[in-house]
Amino acid sequence: MSESSHLFGSVADGYASFRPIYPDALFDWLVARVGRRRVALDIGAGNGQASRGLEGRFEQVIACDASEQQLRANQGWGTVMPVVCDAERLPIADSSVDLIIVAQALHWFATDAFFAETRRVLHPSGFFCAWCYGLVDVTPAINEVIRELYGVQLAGFWPAGRESVDRGYADIQPPFPRQPTPTLMLEAAWQLTDLLGYLRTWSAITRWQNRHGGDLIQVIEPKLRRAWGSETKQLVRWPLHFIAGYPNRI
Repeated sequence: MSESSHLFGSVADGYASFRPIYPDALFDWLVARVGRRRVALDIGAGNGQASRGLEGRFEQVIACDASEQQLRANQGWGTVMPVVCDAERLPIADSSVDLIIVAQALHWFATDAFFAETRRVLHPSGFFCAWCYGLVDVTPAINEVIRELYGVQLAGFWPAGRESVDRGYADIQPPFPRQPTPTLMLEAAWQLTDLLGYLRTWSAITRWQNRHGGDLIQVIEPKLRRAWGSETKQLVRWPLHFIAGYPNRI
């Protein structure tokens, strides 16, 4: 098992509970990019937060992840087919997929081998879209606490590849021309407990706790509570950044 699979497998339940939901506008835009709606493939699917947005829009939706624990965290896959596999070795027939998505995961496996595999499984008219989101945006006071956690207390604990998220995937050069993408963001109305649960899903938190023990989020919780103030809920946002195109278009 790769380190990333182990890290995210260990917080699978947290991912299922505390990761934000993608907007319908994203999936409407994706569907409009494809000529056929037979098979959609979600790579690095985790517990299926993006997969469920494709369900009903395609005849078949396949959700692949290297972590069996992540896939098992979803107790209601519905018609989506979960498959344990590596992103660079997909058990999918040649030219059979009409849409590939990679939600908040491309930075872990953006290799030449991966992009070659996507070209193999995509139909000649098939569309590829990967996206990421960086630090959550709440209020200036809360943002300051989160930035200190992210860049100071967790410095040196982020796995290689995370810097691509910080750059909005601008440093990843896919082997196909990029297509224009929409301006979208994730939004949620969260209580402080939701934010604390979300922060505990960070891969660097798992690495920090593996080395030091204890609960770093519990340590910073008083500071976050003071920054949160008296509001029961706060609006939290994450801007989305995309890589999209037609890998097999000539």
